[in-house]
Amino acid sequence: MQKPFTHDGSYHQELEIYWDEQFALTLETWGEGNAWNEIQSLLVNCRGRVLDIACGTGKVLEILKSYQMLELYGCDISPYLIGKAINRGIQKNRVIACDATRLPYKNNFYDYSYSIGSLEHFTEQGIEMFISECYRVTKFNSCHMIPVTRSGNDEGWVNMTQSFFYNSIDWWMRKFKLSYSTVLTLESQWNDDVSTGKWFVCIK
Repeated sequence: MQKPFTHDGSYHQELEIYWDEQFALTLETWGEGNAWNEIQSLLVNCRGRVLDIACGTGKVLEILKSYQMLELYGCDISPYLIGKAINRGIQKNRVIACDATRLPYKNNFYDYSYSIGSLEHFTEQGIEMFISECYRVTKFNSCHMIPVTRSGNDEGWVNMTQSFFYNSIDWWMRKFKLSYSTVLTLESQWNDDVSTGKWFVCIK
């Protein structure tokens, strides 16, 4: 693994990947047997509006459609991926292409929100803005699944298939607590060769 930490505060985000067909196919199976089961458990007793932030092709929205007590919405930076979501049957008026650091929704419009494997790909400033926007638009809980280091060390901004922040639970807790006073961590069954998944449950 390459680990070029960017001391000058600059980051190269591979945003073009969100318009790539092969990447879109990867999103169709990425969380099977782990994160996608876990978000169902986290929302099973919830009611009201729910926002999937960085919803990609809408796969998780499709999985959750049997939860009739939820009014599901999604957003993603890529109009290409949003088109995939609409093509799979997600209502056109429920998904939108937008920047997650500047969400186009009113304060407390959603009862709940979540993201899965996306927040780590934002710049450090973007992470803080993303979390702040989650706080603003979400009335109750916001849940985020993020890969963290197995060692507990902060490795910074690293390059693999995509660039991302490869840091510790403590680093992420500090980011979430800039907006939320109560943040719980839960184990995720998601993992890869270098990371283990953690859910950060942010309670407003």
